[in-house]
Amino acid sequence: MSDVADIEAEGHTYHRFEEGDTEWELQDKIFKADMSHKCPTYIHKTPPCQGSCPSGHDIRGWLAIARGMDKSPVEGQAWEEYAFNRMAKANPFPATMGRVCPAPCEDGCNRNELDDTVGINSVEQYVGDYANENNLKLLPTGADTGKKVAIVGAGPGGLTAAYNLRQKGHAVTIFDSHSKLGGMMRYGIPNYRTPREMLDSEINRIIDLGVEVRLNTTVGKDVSMEEINEYDAVVWAIGAQKGRGLPTEGWEGTENCLAGVDFLDAFNEGWVVGTAKKVVVVGGGDTSVDVASVARRLGHITKVANKDVAGAEVLGYTAHDVAGNLHRVGVTTVLTSLFPIEQMTAAEHEREDAKREGIDIKGGVMPVKVVKNDKGLAIALRVVDCTVDNTGIPSAVEGAEEYDIECDMVVSAIGQFGDLEGLEEGLDNGRGFMNVDTFYRVKDKEKHFAIGDIVRPHLLTTAIGHANIAVEAINDFLDNGKVNAKKRPKVDVHHFNLLNELHNRELDPTEHDNTQTMGTSDSDWAVHNYEDRSSTRIIAHDDLFLGHFQFEDRNKRDHVLVDADHVMGNFEERIKSLSGEQASKEGDRCMSCGMCFECDNCVIYCPQDAVFKVKKDKSALGRYVDTDYTKCIGCHICADVCPSGYIEMGLGE
Repeated sequence: MSDVADIEAEGHTYHRFEEGDTEWELQDKIFKADMSHKCPTYIHKTPPCQGSCPSGHDIRGWLAIARGMDKSPVEGQAWEEYAFNRMAKANPFPATMGRVCPAPCEDGCNRNELDDTVGINSVEQYVGDYANENNLKLLPTGADTGKKVAIVGAGPGGLTAAYNLRQKGHAVTIFDSHSKLGGMMRYGIPNYRTPREMLDSEINRIIDLGVEVRLNTTVGKDVSMEEINEYDAVVWAIGAQKGRGLPTEGWEGTENCLAGVDFLDAFNEGWVVGTAKKVVVVGGGDTSVDVASVARRLGHITKVANKDVAGAEVLGYTAHDVAGNLHRVGVTTVLTSLFPIEQMTAAEHEREDAKREGIDIKGGVMPVKVVKNDKGLAIALRVVDCTVDNTGIPSAVEGAEEYDIECDMVVSAIGQFGDLEGLEEGLDNGRGFMNVDTFYRVKDKEKHFAIGDIVRPHLLTTAIGHANIAVEAINDFLDNGKVNAKKRPKVDVHHFNLLNELHNRELDPTEHDNTQTMGTSDSDWAVHNYEDRSSTRIIAHDDLFLGHFQFEDRNKRDHVLVDADHVMGNFEERIKSLSGEQASKEGDRCMSCGMCFECDNCVIYCPQDAVFKVKKDKSALGRYVDTDYTKCIGCHICADVCPSGYIEMGLGE
């Protein structure tokens, strides 16, 4: 007898229904029975904007505040302040990141399937500017723990780590080799993209939490590793401050060949670097575009006042104000990239701005040789048309002829690595970076953590995200000497927490006596009919009911367009902020993916009146509607008409 026959002979069967059943489709029962086999469950999921954000912003949360759906529990508090407090939990630099982040969140926005992305960056910039203009402060710090943490590097990652550590009550000392705080936000990005007054406001509110600062201090040179190791924990946020030179003949040791990070650092320190008539920039990322744009703005300096050259030299001159009273003539700037223009890693709007400003962008071009004159100075960059294979290795197009691009300065912006000179053995992985685990602890260095570009060069917001995760691990380490060994969530961001929302509105569930009981719908010790899948699931556009949404024009920021004839000496900020009304309207365009936004569809369309609004005094974000299962027949109409995909049908009785 077969195994199947043996089983069936004992009264068991592989079939779900016995012979003679006439109603064997579960779907039939759903529509015919007067009791439910499938019922609506309210399931929180992570929206793709948030899942795409390297800093883990609760984007959907502060857009809900902007639209007026989530109102502050603090009476009289402006929505902008409420939104700022929500933003700062993940990213204390909303005004800066709202300007310079390339916005992967907007690339992931499900609204792209309907008309145009929600202007997430523009709302972030507006709220950040409001916070600066109204001198908003960060939330108070926790009780003093007696623990001390050293942070080496004061860029976005280091400053975010300082903020989070102070929030947890730990003492923090920042060491930085520059004369001012900000790292790449100040020294790697020109001031017309990150206005310095704005940047200072965002940095100072972190320092005001009680952070000790030691500037003009290089660890390993001005401060010994022995002193650093006296701290209870150390965060390495030193960035990748060394630029890679071109791997071509003639580059090494040539005076007028330099790295992009050195060019921008010199400019942002206040040195006059615009002394060339023809500049070639090799790269393709945002840094290379910044270098080319700065070179165009500086122009070729032909006359310099005596006060500007006394004392020191970088590329020939120094100045108190690089945009000051200097006589300039136009500069010809060429930007080359191994990849075709449309595949360059620089943001599309940055590429378009560069072309409008008169920068000649050549895609699919590979440097071959730096051509020098008899004085040893570069006079041209020899290049050839190329293609790039799947591994990122370029090769010359078969039969293509090499040609020269004339220049008197070559700038390499092809990559960066860290300056680890003077640091103890074991920090440098041999490639100019630091190896870390998933909690950003340095390999084989128990109390040392590393974040940002020294781990992997990427976006400013990536360094902020690293800091958020590292601080959780550092807090565990300072608490009990161990890092929590559990895995990070699959979707590792700042999640909406329903229990926190209920607590903020004094709607906490009551204590449970731990006795077993059937059903929770009538109990006040449980959150009825809710499931949180946000740590494992990002909601896709096909889980939404897009037919609910109307086409709405995006509220776009004003963008100052500078043409080639007016770029020289123009250091005006290019991106203007939205108004408060525009920011609120842009919040209205958010589809609240994975979270109820109180549209009433489920209440209106339920044929059994099983779905109902929660009473106002019990209502909160995520708890706007509930279901009476004694009335529900499992028809799943509520799930079909839910625009945000918050309702899913689950098995039940």
